[in-house]
Formats: sequence, structure tokens, C-alpha cells
Amino acid sequence: MYLLYEEDGDIKAGTILADNDASLQVESQHGKRTKVKAAHVLLRFGAPAPGAAMEQARTLAAEMDPDFLWEVAGEAEFGFQELAAEYYGGSPSAPQATAVLLTLHGAPIHFYKKGKGRYKAAPPDTLAAAKAAVERRAREAAQRAEWAAALTRGELPAAFRDKVFHLLHQPDKNSLEYKAMSDACAATGLTPVALMDRCGAIPSSHEYHLQAFLLAHFPRGTGFPDLAPPPPPPELPPADCPAFSIDDAATTEIDDAFSVIFRPDGSVRVGVHIAAPALGLPPGSDLDRVAAQRLSTVYMPCGKITMLPEDLVERYTLAENRDCPALSLYVEVGPDYAIRGLATQADRVRIAANLRHETLEPLFNLDTIGADGPDYPYRRELEWLWGFACHLEAARGQVEQPGRVDYVFRVEGERVRITPRLRGNPIDKVVSELMILANSRWGGVLAEREIAGVYRVQTQGKVRMSLKPAPHEGLGVACYAWSTSPLRRYVDLINQRQILAAVRGERPPYAGNDTALMAAVRDFELAYDAYADFQRRMERYWCLRWLLQEQVTEMDAVVIRENLIRMEGLPLVTRVSGAPTLNPGDRLRVAPGEIDLLNVECASRFVALLEPRSGQ
Repeated sequence: MYLLYEEDGDIKAGTILADNDASLQVESQHGKRTKVKAAHVLLRFGAPAPGAAMEQARTLAAEMDPDFLWEVAGEAEFGFQELAAEYYGGSPSAPQATAVLLTLHGAPIHFYKKGKGRYKAAPPDTLAAAKAAVERRAREAAQRAEWAAALTRGELPAAFRDKVFHLLHQPDKNSLEYKAMSDACAATGLTPVALMDRCGAIPSSHEYHLQAFLLAHFPRGTGFPDLAPPPPPPELPPADCPAFSIDDAATTEIDDAFSVIFRPDGSVRVGVHIAAPALGLPPGSDLDRVAAQRLSTVYMPCGKITMLPEDLVERYTLAENRDCPALSLYVEVGPDYAIRGLATQADRVRIAANLRHETLEPLFNLDTIGADGPDYPYRRELEWLWGFACHLEAARGQVEQPGRVDYVFRVEGERVRITPRLRGNPIDKVVSELMILANSRWGGVLAEREIAGVYRVQTQGKVRMSLKPAPHEGLGVACYAWSTSPLRRYVDLINQRQILAAVRGERPPYAGNDTALMAAVRDFELAYDAYADFQRRMERYWCLRWLLQEQVTEMDAVVIRENLIRMEGLPLVTRVSGAPTLNPGDRLRVAPGEIDLLNVECASRFVALLEPRSGQ
């Protein structure tokens, strides 16, 4: 005796070896012996043998139309033998009944399984929807295969042209395009970016990196919405001395300026004047919400994305030959550079000049201070401020060691210039020390008056933002509240609002437990770190572009540790291969290897050891 049974979702035939009522010992048509529960037995038959029965059943099932079976099945539940009897007329043979069962079992969109060997036809609407879905999947499978084949050949399908950067940086992994790209990557062994580059889909390596950042942080674009202009700032008392700023030539968001009054007794009054957008940008306004979303200006070697709209920046930037609203810190300084008094007020400052690094640095530097030479605007003020800045630095116990280098990037079209700039030069020291003075003093004002503020804290070498005043050990100050760049950093704008309230005796906009303040600080830290990472990545990118541009074949480098080196004259860290045992500080000559601008990678090959570090 033979039987038809269901096992693991499949229909099988076999020979009964033993029938124990609740279960049977069965030998399948392929010779495997197994135990089958009686509840899984669908049909018992005497002929033909299982293998022949299944072979005949599959031949008959191939000729059956599930749509026809669905039409004749009716709406009521039925057993497969009942439908086989109706289909064939009379009592069906085992192969005929099995053929019907195989067809029902293989057409789940036509028939719902209701029990052992029993089915029910799907409702017409449901069947129509299921058929449409099957057809759609078939079309999608064909389209996916077609796109994958094109990508494998190095051709970019038209449907991909506007989606390339989304596919590479923020893909919808359920999309047909992504699946086709994945298929092509599997077929070619290429990464998605390498595949798209081979297909000519990446217009430039620079655009590839820029779009990765924009999709992550500016998915709606970098433009500003159409917003009503802010109200004009309130009437403010005029300052009693014109001021000057010191910035890079490309700077448009001029946040800070300085004034100096020399008195007959040898004392000096210094004014630190900070642009005051908080006067016309109230919390919760439309413009404030835009600033709270961006949180900081984004800098990159070939441009920037400002935190505030251009017209608002234009209104509050400390541009020359204008009277500008400012939050001013006035510092009374004795002839010995000792600070005798500090006062803060909002006023309107005449900006007499915007001095620029490029023209000022050749005139105002360590070699020219106190030496004979041509006069230049604000020479007396700048040289006095240099002495004051050195005094402030020494008082903090944080004298900067000379020799540290920053790099200035200039990108014009496809060409890049990278210029080293010595840190701690007189311009940098004057600006940085006066900013530290203002930020620490205003942080102290907020702390003394128990007004909420956002502090930059450093303890045990770790730097973080905090709503509680605490020391900044790296700067050597008791507290430090970023307040001097309100056109470029949102936390500075927040602090400026609080400082203005403090000096005016008004209720501050933010309380210490303000959830909006806490959220702004959290979001700012995340955004600021992401923006800084992007800037560093793009600086590395332009270093590699410079190597290609200058056709550099060999360069000197310094060992950081093991095979990690820093190129001399570039802010570029990379690895060297083929070198002997190296020690930190060793100088060597290397040959830059193949440069990968899409992955921002470049390994170097060892050429020669120039000199070991001193003492070896």
C-alpha cells in the first residue's frame, strides 16, 4: 500500500511499511525511511508505485490552469479529491488526484489552505490584487536584471542619473535601484562607489564628498527659506571710540572688533566689541529656528555654509565705515598691564577699518614690533595690544610654545594653494587672548548672577559643553562661555542673549532647566563635531589634490609612531610601507603612492631615512 503525505510543506509519496494507527513507518520514493503522523496522510492508494504516481501527477499538473480550477471550485471550502472528481469526472486515479493537489498547493494566491487536503478559493478582488502584485514583481525582477546587467557593463541606466548620490550615501535598501546596484557589485566585485565611478556617474570626487555631507546635514539644501526680515536693532548709546577688526580676507561674518584709548597717565582702556544679532533675533522666531537647525557655520577649504541668512549677517556684521550694534566689554588696564576694571554694555560702535591678515601680517609681526620701520594704520594700538596679550597669556600660565603650524587653504577653480601659518604670531595672539578674556569674563558674569549659560569645560584633558560653570584647564581660566562668535555659532548667540539680560537687569530668556536650552546644547555638540569632521576630511582631500596637482614624486615626512607619518609642509597624515624600524620624530623621505580621491587615501613608500630624532 502506498500513500500521499505532506512533510515540511512539500507533497510526497511513499510506501507504507507499518501502520500504527497514530503514525506510520514509510519509505519515501527515494528510499528514505521516515515516521509520518496519521494526520499528515492525504491519500492512500494501491497503484501505481510512488515514483510513477508522482511523475504522472506532475505531468498532469503542468497541463492544469489554476484560473480554471478557481472558477470551478466555487465559494465553499472543499477537499482536493472532491475537486479532482469534478475535474476528471467519476473517481479520479491516484495520479489525477495528486495532480489536482499539486496545483492547489502550488497556487497560494488562488486557493487558501484550510486544513488537511482542504482548500477555499480566494475572493475575486483579493485574487486580482495578488495577480497584480505577482505581475509587478515579475516586471521589477526583469527591470532589476536589466539595470544590473547595464551597470555590470559599465553603463549608467537613465533612471539612476538623479539618484546616484542618494544610492551611495543614503540609500533606500528596498529600492529597485539599490538592489540592482548590489547585484552589479556582486557580479563585478566592486564597491558601490567604484562601480558608479566606472559608470561615469560621479561628476567629480569633490562633489561626491560634498553631497555626502549635504545629504546627511542639509537634506533640503543649503538655501534659506523666505522669511520676513528681523526688526531693526533698538536704539543704543554710541561708543566713544572707533574700532577695528582683524580677519581673514574671506571673512564676511565679522564677529569681533577692538578699540583702544590711551590716557595721559599711561593707563589704557580696551574695548572688545562683539556683533550683537541677539538684539534683533528673539528666541523662537522664524530666523532663530533656522539658526537652531544649522547650529554653526560650516567651513571647508573651498567655501562655507553660513548659520544665518546673508541679509541678517549683513545687518549685524562689523563692517567698516558703519555704526554697528555690539555687545562691548570695556577693560581698564594700568600701565603695568594689570586689569583694574571690567564693564559690559550694549552700544553702537563705529567700525573704522576691517584689517586683513594678508596685508597686516607683513607689517605686524615679531620682527617689526618695536623696530624702526614704516608706519601703518593702528600700529601703536596693535603693538600695545601685543604686550597686553602676552601679559594675559602669562597670567593664565598657558604660554604657547612657538613652532606649531596651521595651514590656510585657498581653492580657485580646480587649483588649491596650501600655505603654512605659524601659530602664536602677534595677530593670532592679540585676537585669541582678547577673545579668551571676553569669554571667561562673560562666563563669570553669568555664573556670579546664577544665570544659565553654556560653558566650554575641560577637566582631566576632556573637553565638553556644560550648563554648569567649571574650569577650562587647557586655557587656565575658572570658566569659559563661548560668546564671541554669535554670527557663526548658535551657543554664542544663546549666551549673548543671557549676557544682555544680565547687564540690562532683565529676565533671561533661558532658565537653567529649560529643555530647549538642553536640547540646543546637545544638538550643537553633535553638529559641531560633524562639521569639524567634514572640514578635516575636506582638508585631507585637498592635500591629496595638491599632491596630484604639483606632481609630487617625493616628500619629506616625520614619524608620528610606527609606520604613521606626517608630511612636512602639509596637514596630511598617512602610512608608509617598506620602511625599517622607525621611532617617533624620525625624519624620512617618502614617495606618495596611488591616490584614491574617492576614499581619501594615499599610502607612501619609504625612500630614505634623513635623520633620526635628536638624542638617538
